[in-house]
Amino acid sequence: MADFDDAIYSEQDEEDALNTSFPPPPVPDPVVIRGAGNVTVFGLSNKFDTEFPAGLSAKVAPEEFKASLSRINSVLKKTLPMNVKWLFCGCVCCCCTLGCSLWPVICLNKRTKHSIEKVIDWENSHLYHKLGLHWKLAKRKCDANSMTEYVIHIEFLPKVPIHQPD
Repeated sequence: MADFDDAIYSEQDEEDALNTSFPPPPVPDPVVIRGAGNVTVFGLSNKFDTEFPAGLSAKVAPEEFKASLSRINSVLKKTLPMNVKWLFCGCVCCCCTLGCSLWPVICLNKRTKHSIEKVIDWENSHLYHKLGLHWKLAKRKCDANSMTEYVIHIEFLPKVPIHQPD
């Protein structure tokens, strides 16, 4: 019986040796695309820069990247002007309504973020997950001040090690 236990332990030691012989492949740093517009409402800029970043040069075609960002920018182009108008009206009436006039802007901004996230999810499921990328809308602190902004965060998905045994 003791010989049987020794055989089990030796197999586990061999499996541990195999798992350590194949280190996980390194994952590059994520690419961050900041807003490039001149109007920002609650951290959401009115457009994102369509310039192709160097970190995606071997992963995505520049045309696909620009098409994805143009879809996101079209959502922003449709929704953000209305948000700015409601923000202006809410600020004018803020004293009379004790701040309640800003609720429509907050709700519209939440709807805009949700629409952008839907577009990004569609892009991920139809294109970017197949290429080993994951896009998401993320909140990030600005470098210059303590304000936050929304950026597009492009992460590289780790490759599945097919040569490693199960």
